[in-house]
Amino acid sequence: MTEARRGRPRTPLLSRESIVAATLRVIDAEGVAGVGMRSVARDLGVDAKSLYNHVDGKDGLLDAVTEQLLGGLVLPAPTGDPRADLRAIAVAFRDRALAHPAAAPLVLTRQLSSLEGLKPVDAVLAVLLRAGAAPDQAVRLLRMLIATLIGTLLREVSAAPAFGGDDGARREVLAASGLPAVVATAAHLAEFDREAEFESTVDLAVTAVLDRIDLRSAR
Repeated sequence: MTEARRGRPRTPLLSRESIVAATLRVIDAEGVAGVGMRSVARDLGVDAKSLYNHVDGKDGLLDAVTEQLLGGLVLPAPTGDPRADLRAIAVAFRDRALAHPAAAPLVLTRQLSSLEGLKPVDAVLAVLLRAGAAPDQAVRLLRMLIATLIGTLLREVSAAPAFGGDDGARREVLAASGLPAVVATAAHLAEFDREAEFESTVDLAVTAVLDRIDLRSAR
């Protein structure tokens, strides 16, 4: 009996942390679509049923990964300059979303009821309220900022830019399209600088938000 026991492979100790780490490995290798109780259990070398002691099915796996990624978000200390503060929050959020590019859609789109999902929301609202926005206006501006940021980051990590990609062949196709506006901008449509796109989008969004607050305050 002793020899038989010694010869058995040891089952790794399971924890929520080890399961999240395994789920991230699956996502990095196969994308979010590859996540399932079986694929994560296979990575850990355990029976899929044992995972249910720690997470509630596939949705539980995805929520746990999202919570961990958002939980690692380090929000910058406020400076009192709303433009600088909103931009710094956007940069911190982008850095965290891109920590695991294949998992970024979870961070950007998965709805969480936990505090991890509310921390960046609270940070943005605090800046808007300090800048003079009324509570109802702050919420509307928050939603616009989030939609803009999520849209540009989703394009960056999981979708080809509109007609872009630094593709010479694509540039030729655009130039030969016969569509006047497309032809006139073909060289730019065929290029996509991620950093420049992000900086430009955030700058435009923050400017629009602060202008709207100033307009309301001036009434």
